[in-house]
Amino acid sequence: MVLAEQADGVMTLTLNRPERMNAWTDEMEQRFFDLVDEADDDPNIRAIIVTGAGRGFCPGMDASVLAQRASNRSGPVVRERPITHLLSCRKLTVAAINGGCAGLGLVIALCCDVRFASTNARLSTAFTRRGLAPEFGAGWLLTRIVGAAHATDLIVSGRVIGAEKAAAMGLVNDAVSHDELMTVALDYARDVAANCSPRAIAYAKADLLADWTRSREDADRDADAIYARPGHVEDFKEGIASFVDKRPPRFEPLGRRAV
Repeated sequence: MVLAEQADGVMTLTLNRPERMNAWTDEMEQRFFDLVDEADDDPNIRAIIVTGAGRGFCPGMDASVLAQRASNRSGPVVRERPITHLLSCRKLTVAAINGGCAGLGLVIALCCDVRFASTNARLSTAFTRRGLAPEFGAGWLLTRIVGAAHATDLIVSGRVIGAEKAAAMGLVNDAVSHDELMTVALDYARDVAANCSPRAIAYAKADLLADWTRSREDADRDADAIYARPGHVEDFKEGIASFVDKRPPRFEPLGRRAV
């Protein structure tokens, strides 16, 4: 249900249920997050790309699963890891949105650090059109990514927008031709993998996420403590030395996460 391919420091994870447009299932969720965690702990992997097989990225939870849960009138699903688990990944995550992307599938894309969309892609929150208020922190994510006005529009209306519109409002970083999508995503991920410090990326991601809720004063105070972070001085020295010597940097990989 999820394919994994590794090359040049980049792990590409492909949601692989093309006959169902890669609709989400519990089994897919378990496999996907297992692979994300494995990539996070693998020192040879410095970036992760998420895409879909066939014509779709992910339209959300599989309709058969939704129908079953609606008929059972069950409460919230108990998960080992939240749908927003990607936010905890220390490495660069890039969504290559190749087609339809809605509901839970959109949340997965929003949890990636960078999003590129094919001009064939169509995006929607979809929740209100299924009788649901936004789930999985979708409103929280959207408000911080596109601002309150766009977030309210997308959440309340559940309307479908194209890739160019999504790029104009900042929902995706760029809209590119369908044939170029994976080349653009791979080139971006490979450049970061080859030239950026894994530890600096992990620190930067943690800081960016914290900035969504902390004050400027707290951000200033935490930035002043940058030199106390493990590996920072070593990476800074290597970054300057490689720049002066006009050579590729040799940054140390990330170790395994603390348990």
